[in-house]
Amino acid sequence: MPGENVIRLACFFGVLMVIAIWEVFAPRRALTDSKRRRWVTNLSLVVINTTVVRFSLPILPVGMSVMARNQGWGILNIIILPSWIKIILTLVILDFVIYLQHVLFLFLPILWRLHRMHHTDLNIDVTTGNRFHPVEILISMVIKLAAVALLGAPALAVVIFEVALNATSQFNHGNVRIPETLDRWLRLVVVTPDMHRIHHSIIPRETNSNFGFDLSWWDRLCGTYRAQPEQGHITMIIGLEEFRDPAMLTLPRLLVQPFVLKSM
Repeated sequence: MPGENVIRLACFFGVLMVIAIWEVFAPRRALTDSKRRRWVTNLSLVVINTTVVRFSLPILPVGMSVMARNQGWGILNIIILPSWIKIILTLVILDFVIYLQHVLFLFLPILWRLHRMHHTDLNIDVTTGNRFHPVEILISMVIKLAAVALLGAPALAVVIFEVALNATSQFNHGNVRIPETLDRWLRLVVVTPDMHRIHHSIIPRETNSNFGFDLSWWDRLCGTYRAQPEQGHITMIIGLEEFRDPAMLTLPRLLVQPFVLKSM
């Protein structure tokens, strides 16, 4: 799709900059780990993951959408509906797919070994929304490709979804303060930072909750919603019990972490 890369790049840096400035002027929590080290690690993963995807996969979701339309694949290419309804259906259904994928990455041990790298961040901020293992990103991309093909998702809807997914991932990992009343209203529809932060709690039953990225509905409907952390947002501990040593959280060790013993 013409201009897709420019749109995605502009939105990525735009959201990153806005949330980063917000974190400076209205932080939710005091940072306990080196911000510079974490930012270098997390943003390096953006470069690595983008490179791995580009060189590993012959087609990306927007390309799959165009192919599905040309070949007549997918439900939305078979049924007749107004374009705007197809776009809305695509955004909602793909968001549910990502919710289910997130649940699987926590509860299937082989996938958790990949996803736990995301949870080893000792603080969470805007860059944590980009802290994923390259193999997890590849698996996620394959799932999205299959979903786009089966759904017959319109290309415009796929672009909107991809931009929104990255933007909301950065937003809901943001270390930003939102008035409690506003947060309560926002999370009726979208995942807010206070809602998602609970998912990064060191307490397993809290980690196993609030899986949504864009829409907050799926956690409520599927029984995985938790309103507040037991220890409160200011004093709750972020991360995993077995990965507290910063020496274990360097970029090289994070990349090999899924393939070695957790003690390393």
